Amino acid sequence: MFALAMRSVRRRPGRFAATLLASFLGAAIVMTFNSLLDTASAPGVDDVSAESLTTAAAVVGGYGSLVVFFAVASTLTVAVRQRSAEMELLRATGATPAQIRRMVVGEAAAVALAGTLPAIGPAMLGGRLLLGLFQDSGQVAGSVEYAFGEIALTTGVCITLVASVGAALLAVRRAGRAPGGGGRRRWRTWGGRAALVLGTVLAAATFAMGDAGPEAMAPPAYGAILLSVGFAVFSPALLRWVLGVLERPLAGSGSGWLTVQGLRRRAGELTGVLMPLVLFVGISTATLYMQAVENDRTGVTRTVDDKNLETLNFVVVGIIAVFACVMLVNTLYAATSYRAREFGGQRLAGATPGQVLRTVGLESALLTVTGVLFGSLAALAGVIPFTVARGDGVLPPLGPGVWLAVCGVAAAATLGTSLGTARRVLRTPAVRAVG
Repeated sequence: MFALAMRSVRRRPGRFAATLLASFLGAAIVMTFNSLLDTASAPGVDDVSAESLTTAAAVVGGYGSLVVFFAVASTLTVAVRQRSAEMELLRATGATPAQIRRMVVGEAAAVALAGTLPAIGPAMLGGRLLLGLFQDSGQVAGSVEYAFGEIALTTGVCITLVASVGAALLAVRRAGRAPGGGGRRRWRTWGGRAALVLGTVLAAATFAMGDAGPEAMAPPAYGAILLSVGFAVFSPALLRWVLGVLERPLAGSGSGWLTVQGLRRRAGELTGVLMPLVLFVGISTATLYMQAVENDRTGVTRTVDDKNLETLNFVVVGIIAVFACVMLVNTLYAATSYRAREFGGQRLAGATPGQVLRTVGLESALLTVTGVLFGSLAALAGVIPFTVARGDGVLPPLGPGVWLAVCGVAAAATLGTSLGTARRVLRTPAVRAVG
Protein backbone atom coordinates (compact mmCIF):
# COMPACT_ATOMS: atom_id res chain seq x y z
CA MET A 1 0.00 0.00 0.00
CA PHE A 2 2.94 2.33 0.54
CA ALA A 3 3.99 1.88 -3.10
CA LEU A 4 0.40 2.61 -4.15
CA ALA A 5 0.46 5.75 -2.02
CA MET A 6 3.67 6.97 -3.69
CA ARG A 7 2.22 6.34 -7.16
CA SER A 8 -0.94 8.20 -6.15
CA VAL A 9 1.07 11.24 -5.08
CA ARG A 10 3.17 11.20 -8.28
CA ARG A 11 0.22 10.78 -10.65
CA ARG A 12 -2.16 13.31 -9.06
CA PRO A 13 -0.04 16.00 -7.36
CA GLY A 14 -2.82 18.59 -7.71
CA ARG A 15 -4.99 16.64 -5.28
CA PHE A 16 -2.41 17.16 -2.53
CA ALA A 17 -1.67 20.83 -3.24
CA ALA A 18 -3.71 22.13 -0.29
CA THR A 19 -2.09 19.70 2.16
CA LEU A 20 1.36 20.47 0.75
CA LEU A 21 0.84 24.20 1.26
CA ALA A 22 -0.41 23.67 4.83
CA SER A 23 2.63 21.49 5.61
CA PHE A 24 5.02 24.00 4.05
CA LEU A 25 3.65 26.98 5.99
CA GLY A 26 3.36 24.97 9.19
CA ALA A 27 6.94 23.75 9.03
CA ALA A 28 8.16 27.26 8.20
CA ILE A 29 6.39 28.72 11.24
CA VAL A 30 7.61 26.02 13.64
CA MET A 31 11.22 26.20 12.42
CA THR A 32 11.24 30.01 12.37
CA PHE A 33 10.43 30.32 16.05
CA ASN A 34 12.32 27.28 17.26
CA SER A 35 15.43 28.67 15.62
CA LEU A 36 15.27 31.29 18.37
CA LEU A 37 16.01 28.44 20.80
CA ASP A 38 19.15 27.63 18.79
CA THR A 39 20.08 31.30 18.95
CA ALA A 40 19.41 31.54 22.70
CA SER A 41 21.52 28.45 23.46
CA ALA A 42 24.52 29.71 21.50
CA PRO A 43 27.63 30.61 23.56
CA GLY A 44 28.03 34.24 24.57
CA VAL A 45 24.31 35.15 24.72
CA ASP A 46 23.42 37.17 27.85
CA ASP A 47 20.66 36.03 30.21
CA VAL A 48 18.15 38.78 29.30
CA SER A 49 18.44 38.11 25.57
CA ALA A 50 18.23 34.35 26.10
CA GLU A 51 15.08 34.73 28.22
CA SER A 52 13.36 36.93 25.60
CA LEU A 53 14.21 34.52 22.78
CA THR A 54 13.19 31.44 24.78
CA THR A 55 9.86 32.97 25.79
CA ALA A 56 9.04 33.91 22.21
CA ALA A 57 9.93 30.45 20.93
CA ALA A 58 7.94 28.66 23.64
CA VAL A 59 4.76 30.76 23.40
CA VAL A 60 4.52 31.16 19.64
CA GLY A 61 5.90 27.68 18.98
CA GLY A 62 3.06 26.23 21.02
CA TYR A 63 0.48 28.26 19.16
CA GLY A 64 2.10 27.33 15.86
CA SER A 65 2.06 23.60 16.59
CA LEU A 66 -1.65 23.73 17.45
CA VAL A 67 -2.53 25.71 14.34
CA VAL A 68 -0.44 23.38 12.14
CA PHE A 69 -2.44 20.39 13.36
CA PHE A 70 -5.77 22.14 12.73
CA ALA A 71 -4.66 23.26 9.26
CA VAL A 72 -3.47 19.87 8.10
CA ALA A 73 -6.46 18.13 9.70
CA SER A 74 -8.99 20.35 7.92
CA THR A 75 -7.39 20.00 4.49
CA LEU A 76 -6.87 16.24 4.85
CA THR A 77 -10.46 15.73 6.02
CA VAL A 78 -11.79 17.44 2.90
CA ALA A 79 -9.39 15.51 0.66
CA VAL A 80 -10.25 12.12 2.19
CA ARG A 81 -13.99 12.81 2.05
CA GLN A 82 -13.72 13.60 -1.66
CA ARG A 83 -12.07 10.22 -2.26
CA SER A 84 -14.89 8.14 -0.78
CA ALA A 85 -15.70 6.57 -4.17
CA GLU A 86 -12.05 5.62 -4.69
CA MET A 87 -11.89 4.02 -1.24
CA GLU A 88 -15.10 2.09 -1.86
CA LEU A 89 -13.56 0.75 -5.08
CA LEU A 90 -10.43 -0.31 -3.19
CA ARG A 91 -12.57 -2.14 -0.63
CA ALA A 92 -14.51 -3.83 -3.43
CA THR A 93 -11.26 -5.11 -4.92
CA GLY A 94 -10.17 -6.67 -1.63
CA ALA A 95 -8.35 -3.91 0.27
CA THR A 96 -8.86 -4.01 4.03
CA PRO A 97 -9.53 -0.88 6.13
CA ALA A 98 -6.04 -1.20 7.62
CA GLN A 99 -4.47 -1.20 4.14
CA ILE A 100 -6.46 1.88 3.09
CA ARG A 101 -5.41 3.56 6.32
CA ARG A 102 -1.76 2.82 5.59
CA MET A 103 -2.14 4.21 2.07
CA VAL A 104 -3.63 7.51 3.25
CA VAL A 105 -1.10 7.84 6.09
CA GLY A 106 1.75 7.11 3.66
CA GLU A 107 0.49 9.82 1.31
CA ALA A 108 0.23 12.30 4.18
CA ALA A 109 3.74 11.51 5.40
CA ALA A 110 5.21 11.89 1.91
CA VAL A 111 3.45 15.23 1.37
CA ALA A 112 4.53 16.45 4.84
CA LEU A 113 8.18 15.68 4.10
CA ALA A 114 7.89 17.26 0.66
CA GLY A 115 6.48 20.43 2.26
CA THR A 116 8.99 20.56 5.11
CA LEU A 117 12.23 20.53 3.13
CA PRO A 118 11.50 23.66 1.01
CA ALA A 119 10.44 25.47 4.21
CA ILE A 120 13.99 25.50 5.61
CA GLY A 121 15.09 28.51 3.53
CA PRO A 122 12.08 30.73 4.38
CA ALA A 123 12.36 29.67 8.03
CA MET A 124 15.99 30.82 8.19
CA LEU A 125 15.06 34.14 6.61
CA GLY A 126 12.08 34.57 8.94
CA GLY A 127 14.20 33.77 11.99
CA ARG A 128 16.74 36.43 11.04
CA LEU A 129 13.95 38.99 10.59
CA LEU A 130 12.49 38.09 13.99
CA LEU A 131 15.87 38.43 15.68
CA GLY A 132 16.28 41.85 14.08
CA LEU A 133 12.82 42.84 15.35
CA PHE A 134 13.74 41.89 18.92
CA GLN A 135 17.07 43.72 18.63
CA ASP A 136 15.45 46.89 17.27
CA SER A 137 13.02 46.95 20.22
CA GLY A 138 15.85 46.53 22.73
CA GLN A 139 14.75 43.11 23.97
CA VAL A 140 17.84 41.32 22.60
CA ALA A 141 21.39 42.62 22.53
CA GLY A 142 22.66 43.75 19.15
CA SER A 143 25.73 41.52 19.47
CA VAL A 144 23.66 38.28 19.42
CA GLU A 145 24.25 36.28 16.22
CA TYR A 146 21.48 34.29 14.57
CA ALA A 147 21.74 30.48 14.65
CA PHE A 148 19.68 27.85 12.84
CA GLY A 149 20.49 24.40 14.14
CA GLU A 150 19.29 21.03 15.30
CA ILE A 151 16.41 22.27 17.47
CA ALA A 152 14.72 24.14 14.64
CA LEU A 153 15.24 21.42 12.05
CA THR A 154 14.23 18.51 14.30
CA THR A 155 11.11 20.16 15.70
CA GLY A 156 10.02 21.39 12.27
CA VAL A 157 10.23 17.93 10.71
CA CYS A 158 8.82 16.05 13.70
CA ILE A 159 5.89 18.35 14.48
CA THR A 160 4.80 18.62 10.84
CA LEU A 161 5.15 14.86 10.29
CA VAL A 162 3.29 13.94 13.50
CA ALA A 163 0.53 16.46 12.75
CA SER A 164 0.11 15.12 9.20
CA VAL A 165 0.09 11.45 10.21
CA GLY A 166 -2.26 12.07 13.14
CA ALA A 167 -4.62 14.17 11.03
CA ALA A 168 -4.60 11.51 8.29
CA LEU A 169 -5.53 8.80 10.78
CA LEU A 170 -8.40 10.90 12.13
CA ALA A 171 -9.62 11.78 8.64
CA VAL A 172 -9.58 8.25 7.25
CA ARG A 173 -11.26 6.83 10.35
CA ARG A 174 -13.97 9.48 10.14
CA ALA A 175 -14.48 8.77 6.45
CA GLY A 176 -14.74 5.02 7.03
CA ARG A 177 -16.99 5.26 10.07
CA ALA A 178 -20.18 3.28 9.77
CA PRO A 179 -23.45 5.21 10.01
CA GLY A 180 -24.75 5.20 13.54
CA GLY A 181 -21.33 4.56 15.10
CA GLY A 182 -21.19 7.20 17.78
CA GLY A 183 -18.08 6.29 19.77
CA ARG A 184 -15.74 8.81 18.18
CA ARG A 185 -18.50 11.39 17.99
CA ARG A 186 -18.87 11.07 21.74
CA TRP A 187 -15.14 11.66 22.24
CA ARG A 188 -15.32 14.73 20.03
CA THR A 189 -18.39 15.99 21.89
CA TRP A 190 -16.70 15.56 25.27
CA GLY A 191 -13.58 17.28 23.97
CA GLY A 192 -15.60 20.24 22.73
CA ARG A 193 -17.46 20.50 26.02
CA ALA A 194 -14.20 20.34 27.97
CA ALA A 195 -12.76 23.18 25.84
CA LEU A 196 -15.86 25.32 26.44
CA VAL A 197 -15.90 24.67 30.20
CA LEU A 198 -12.17 25.21 30.68
CA GLY A 199 -12.25 28.35 28.51
CA THR A 200 -15.09 29.77 30.57
CA VAL A 201 -13.29 28.98 33.83
CA LEU A 202 -10.07 30.66 32.66
CA ALA A 203 -11.91 33.76 31.48
CA ALA A 204 -13.88 33.98 34.73
CA ALA A 205 -10.69 33.48 36.78
CA THR A 206 -9.46 36.85 35.51
CA PHE A 207 -12.02 38.61 37.71
CA ALA A 208 -10.55 36.89 40.77
CA MET A 209 -6.97 37.87 39.85
CA GLY A 210 -7.73 41.58 39.99
CA ASP A 211 -4.99 43.94 38.81
CA ALA A 212 -2.22 41.35 38.70
CA GLY A 213 -0.19 43.13 36.03
CA PRO A 214 0.48 42.00 32.45
CA GLU A 215 0.39 38.39 33.65
CA ALA A 216 -3.40 38.78 33.91
CA MET A 217 -3.52 38.54 30.11
CA ALA A 218 -2.69 34.83 30.05
CA PRO A 219 -5.94 33.36 31.52
CA PRO A 220 -8.39 35.34 29.33
CA ALA A 221 -6.21 34.82 26.24
CA TYR A 222 -6.13 31.06 26.73
CA GLY A 223 -9.81 31.17 27.66
CA ALA A 224 -10.67 32.87 24.36
CA ILE A 225 -8.58 30.31 22.46
CA LEU A 226 -10.26 27.35 24.17
CA LEU A 227 -13.72 28.84 23.63
CA SER A 228 -12.88 29.33 19.94
CA VAL A 229 -11.79 25.69 19.73
CA GLY A 230 -14.97 24.57 21.50
CA PHE A 231 -17.20 26.58 19.16
CA ALA A 232 -15.25 25.18 16.20
CA VAL A 233 -15.87 21.61 17.38
CA PHE A 234 -19.62 22.25 17.58
CA SER A 235 -19.69 24.32 14.37
CA PRO A 236 -22.14 21.98 12.53
CA ALA A 237 -24.73 22.36 15.30
CA LEU A 238 -24.08 26.11 15.54
CA LEU A 239 -24.50 26.48 11.78
CA ARG A 240 -27.83 24.64 11.89
CA TRP A 241 -28.97 26.95 14.70
CA VAL A 242 -28.06 30.06 12.68
CA LEU A 243 -29.86 28.62 9.65
CA GLY A 244 -32.93 27.98 11.78
CA VAL A 245 -32.96 31.63 12.85
CA LEU A 246 -32.45 32.95 9.30
CA GLU A 247 -34.63 30.42 7.48
CA ARG A 248 -37.83 32.49 7.70
CA PRO A 249 -36.29 35.75 6.39
CA LEU A 250 -34.64 33.84 3.53
CA ALA A 251 -37.67 31.71 2.70
CA GLY A 252 -39.15 34.49 0.58
CA SER A 253 -36.85 33.66 -2.33
CA GLY A 254 -36.44 30.23 -3.87
CA SER A 255 -32.67 30.50 -4.01
CA GLY A 256 -32.54 31.52 -0.33
CA TRP A 257 -34.63 28.56 0.74
CA LEU A 258 -32.57 26.13 -1.36
CA THR A 259 -29.37 27.61 0.07
CA VAL A 260 -30.53 27.09 3.65
CA GLN A 261 -31.58 23.50 2.96
CA GLY A 262 -28.31 22.74 1.20
CA LEU A 263 -26.21 24.17 4.01
CA ARG A 264 -28.22 22.29 6.63
CA ARG A 265 -27.58 19.04 4.75
CA ARG A 266 -23.86 19.75 4.35
CA ALA A 267 -23.29 21.22 7.85
CA GLY A 268 -21.02 18.35 8.89
CA GLU A 269 -18.86 18.77 5.79
CA LEU A 270 -18.40 22.50 6.43
CA THR A 271 -16.61 22.03 9.75
CA GLY A 272 -13.28 22.50 7.98
CA VAL A 273 -14.44 25.92 6.75
CA LEU A 274 -15.99 27.17 10.00
CA MET A 275 -13.07 26.03 12.17
CA PRO A 276 -10.48 28.47 10.75
CA LEU A 277 -13.12 31.22 10.58
CA VAL A 278 -13.98 30.95 14.28
CA LEU A 279 -10.33 30.60 15.32
CA PHE A 280 -9.22 33.57 13.21
CA VAL A 281 -11.93 35.95 14.44
CA GLY A 282 -11.80 34.82 18.07
CA ILE A 283 -8.05 34.71 18.65
CA SER A 284 -7.16 37.79 16.57
CA THR A 285 -9.87 40.01 18.08
CA ALA A 286 -9.15 38.94 21.66
CA THR A 287 -5.38 39.41 21.42
CA LEU A 288 -5.49 42.80 19.68
CA TYR A 289 -8.03 44.30 22.07
CA MET A 290 -6.31 42.96 25.19
CA GLN A 291 -3.01 44.39 23.96
CA ALA A 292 -4.74 47.75 23.42
CA VAL A 293 -5.99 47.67 27.02
CA GLU A 294 -2.50 46.84 28.28
CA ASN A 295 -0.92 49.66 26.24
CA ASP A 296 -3.50 52.12 27.58
CA ARG A 297 -2.69 51.02 31.13
CA THR A 298 1.11 51.22 30.89
CA GLY A 299 1.16 54.41 28.80
CA VAL A 300 4.48 55.62 27.42
CA THR A 301 6.59 54.24 30.29
CA ARG A 302 6.90 50.65 29.15
CA THR A 303 9.54 48.24 30.35
CA VAL A 304 11.41 45.65 28.30
CA ASP A 305 8.91 43.03 29.49
CA ASP A 306 6.02 45.19 28.26
CA LYS A 307 7.65 45.54 24.85
CA ASN A 308 8.39 41.82 24.76
CA LEU A 309 4.74 41.01 25.52
CA GLU A 310 3.50 43.42 22.85
CA THR A 311 5.85 41.99 20.24
CA LEU A 312 4.78 38.44 21.10
CA ASN A 313 1.11 39.31 20.86
CA PHE A 314 1.42 41.01 17.50
CA VAL A 315 3.55 38.18 16.12
CA VAL A 316 1.04 35.60 17.39
CA VAL A 317 -1.85 37.48 15.78
CA GLY A 318 0.07 37.82 12.53
CA ILE A 319 0.86 34.11 12.40
CA ILE A 320 -2.67 33.06 13.26
CA ALA A 321 -4.14 35.51 10.77
CA VAL A 322 -1.98 34.37 7.88
CA PHE A 323 -2.23 30.69 8.68
CA ALA A 324 -5.97 30.72 9.35
CA CYS A 325 -6.60 32.58 6.10
CA VAL A 326 -4.48 30.11 4.17
CA MET A 327 -6.27 27.23 5.89
CA LEU A 328 -9.63 28.82 5.05
CA VAL A 329 -8.69 29.43 1.42
CA ASN A 330 -7.29 25.89 1.07
CA THR A 331 -10.41 24.26 2.48
CA LEU A 332 -12.84 26.44 0.55
CA TYR A 333 -10.97 25.91 -2.70
CA ALA A 334 -10.96 22.13 -2.27
CA ALA A 335 -14.62 22.01 -1.17
CA THR A 336 -15.87 24.27 -3.98
CA SER A 337 -13.82 22.54 -6.68
CA TYR A 338 -15.36 19.23 -5.61
CA ARG A 339 -18.84 20.60 -6.41
CA ALA A 340 -18.27 20.72 -10.17
CA ARG A 341 -20.73 17.89 -10.78
CA GLU A 342 -23.34 19.53 -8.52
CA PHE A 343 -23.02 22.84 -10.37
CA GLY A 344 -23.26 21.04 -13.71
CA GLY A 345 -26.47 19.31 -12.63
CA GLN A 346 -27.97 22.62 -11.56
CA ARG A 347 -27.19 24.17 -14.95
CA LEU A 348 -28.66 21.19 -16.81
CA ALA A 349 -31.80 21.63 -14.68
CA GLY A 350 -32.15 25.23 -15.92
CA ALA A 351 -30.05 27.35 -13.57
CA THR A 352 -27.86 30.03 -15.17
CA PRO A 353 -24.21 30.51 -14.15
CA GLY A 354 -25.23 33.78 -12.49
CA GLN A 355 -27.82 32.00 -10.34
CA VAL A 356 -25.28 29.38 -9.30
CA LEU A 357 -22.82 32.12 -8.33
CA ARG A 358 -25.48 33.95 -6.32
CA THR A 359 -26.25 30.74 -4.44
CA VAL A 360 -22.56 30.21 -3.67
CA GLY A 361 -22.27 33.84 -2.54
CA LEU A 362 -25.25 33.47 -0.19
CA GLU A 363 -23.80 30.26 1.26
CA SER A 364 -20.48 32.01 1.88
CA ALA A 365 -22.24 34.95 3.52
CA LEU A 366 -24.10 32.64 5.91
CA LEU A 367 -20.87 30.81 6.77
CA THR A 368 -19.16 34.15 7.41
CA VAL A 369 -21.98 35.30 9.69
CA THR A 370 -21.73 32.07 11.71
CA GLY A 371 -17.94 32.21 12.03
CA VAL A 372 -17.89 35.91 12.93
CA LEU A 373 -20.71 35.55 15.47
CA PHE A 374 -19.17 32.76 17.52
CA GLY A 375 -15.60 33.96 17.06
CA SER A 376 -16.68 37.36 18.43
CA LEU A 377 -18.43 35.72 21.40
CA ALA A 378 -15.24 33.82 22.23
CA ALA A 379 -13.21 37.03 21.97
CA LEU A 380 -15.62 38.99 24.19
CA ALA A 381 -15.40 36.28 26.85
CA GLY A 382 -11.68 37.04 27.13
CA VAL A 383 -11.65 40.80 26.46
CA ILE A 384 -14.31 41.88 28.99
CA PRO A 385 -12.71 40.21 32.07
CA PHE A 386 -9.27 41.54 31.14
CA THR A 387 -10.64 45.06 30.59
CA VAL A 388 -12.34 44.99 33.98
CA ALA A 389 -9.15 43.75 35.64
CA ARG A 390 -6.66 46.09 33.93
CA GLY A 391 -8.77 48.94 32.55
CA ASP A 392 -11.23 51.53 33.79
CA GLY A 393 -14.41 50.10 32.33
CA VAL A 394 -16.04 47.05 30.83
CA LEU A 395 -15.18 47.59 27.15
CA PRO A 396 -11.68 48.36 25.84
CA PRO A 397 -10.79 51.96 24.88
CA LEU A 398 -10.28 50.94 21.26
CA GLY A 399 -13.40 51.33 19.11
CA PRO A 400 -14.96 48.74 16.83
CA GLY A 401 -12.46 49.47 14.04
CA VAL A 402 -10.19 46.51 14.81
CA TRP A 403 -13.13 44.11 15.04
CA LEU A 404 -14.53 45.40 11.74
CA ALA A 405 -11.13 44.96 10.10
CA VAL A 406 -10.86 41.36 11.34
CA CYS A 407 -14.39 40.61 10.13
CA GLY A 408 -13.63 42.26 6.79
CA VAL A 409 -10.59 40.05 6.23
CA ALA A 410 -12.62 36.95 7.14
CA ALA A 411 -15.47 37.93 4.79
CA ALA A 412 -13.10 38.80 1.94
CA ALA A 413 -11.25 35.49 2.25
CA THR A 414 -14.48 33.46 2.38
CA LEU A 415 -16.43 35.24 -0.35
CA GLY A 416 -13.43 35.80 -2.61
CA THR A 417 -12.27 32.18 -2.52
CA SER A 418 -15.75 30.67 -2.92
CA LEU A 419 -16.86 32.92 -5.76
CA GLY A 420 -13.50 32.83 -7.53
CA THR A 421 -13.34 29.01 -7.40
CA ALA A 422 -16.99 28.64 -8.44
CA ARG A 423 -16.45 30.98 -11.40
CA ARG A 424 -13.51 28.86 -12.54
CA VAL A 425 -15.48 25.62 -12.10
CA LEU A 426 -18.39 27.02 -14.13
CA ARG A 427 -16.13 27.43 -17.17
CA THR A 428 -16.37 23.67 -17.66
CA PRO A 429 -19.36 22.74 -19.88
CA ALA A 430 -22.23 21.39 -17.81
CA VAL A 431 -22.44 18.06 -19.66
CA ARG A 432 -18.73 17.37 -19.17
CA ALA A 433 -18.89 18.42 -15.48
CA VAL A 434 -21.74 15.97 -14.81
CA GLY A 435 -19.98 13.21 -16.71
